[in-house]
Amino acid sequence: MLTLDVEAVRAFVMIADFQSFTRAADALGTTQGAVSVRLKRLEDRIGSRLIERTPRSVRLSAQGAAFLEGAREFIAAHERAIAGLSSPKRHFGLGIAAHVAGPEVPTLLARLHAHDPNLTIEVQLESSRRLLDLFDQGRLDAAIIQREDDRRDGETLAHERFGWFATQGFEHRKGEPLRLAALTPTCGVRNIATQALDAAGISWTEVFLGGGSSAVHAAVSAGLAVAPLSYRVAPVGTVDIGERLGLPLLPSSEVVLHSSLTDRRSRAALRTLAAAFREHRAPAG
Repeated sequence: MLTLDVEAVRAFVMIADFQSFTRAADALGTTQGAVSVRLKRLEDRIGSRLIERTPRSVRLSAQGAAFLEGAREFIAAHERAIAGLSSPKRHFGLGIAAHVAGPEVPTLLARLHAHDPNLTIEVQLESSRRLLDLFDQGRLDAAIIQREDDRRDGETLAHERFGWFATQGFEHRKGEPLRLAALTPTCGVRNIATQALDAAGISWTEVFLGGGSSAVHAAVSAGLAVAPLSYRVAPVGTVDIGERLGLPLLPSSEVVLHSSLTDRRSRAALRTLAAAFREHRAPAG
């Protein structure tokens, strides 16, 4: 009878999700070598190659693709069984800066819940400055934000590039203020962008302020305004028009993680989230 090792299957799922041995190891809190050993143990047990690895890419084999969904169900069933024994319900508050949160976040949170049913992550989207204040006050257990100039602590997850995003056909009449969409007056990206415009002598007016990232994206996608956004979270169908309009370059920023979590399982979940942020900002390897 074929039996499977839980940690080996978990390593396979992580490699498949991140398409990277390095980032799978980060998420599992182990080394790349240990992840490779676990995968080989699983492949030897099954008798099939599950991952095709080259110097430039990591991808599923045909057998790996067929096995992936069952592997997810296997891990989820294992976690539910463990949770039913004695694990108490746990939750932690997580802040994610509005300019940092991307389309991968809801899927990842759902996946974490499937793997750890006793964990509830309460997510709050706000400006980086607001989330950092809440974290310092003990009202959040962890925060993923853009680094503030006056803080050098926190774990760096990635570097974020910014541009001036609008629709391809956005028109800006010469002599008129640039129509700008931004989140809130306390948003760090908004402040950097407006300061850069002021320094360049470019007049601007905010036609959309507040309402959250969805409202800003809607205004930009409708061709009503320009927004300073990360390349990663800019709405589909928009482009960086900064060079065309002669707008100043925006500096890159670091995405950092602040955490006060101490319990092992919650830290493991947060580590998986952190690895996902790295994965969505870097090439596979």
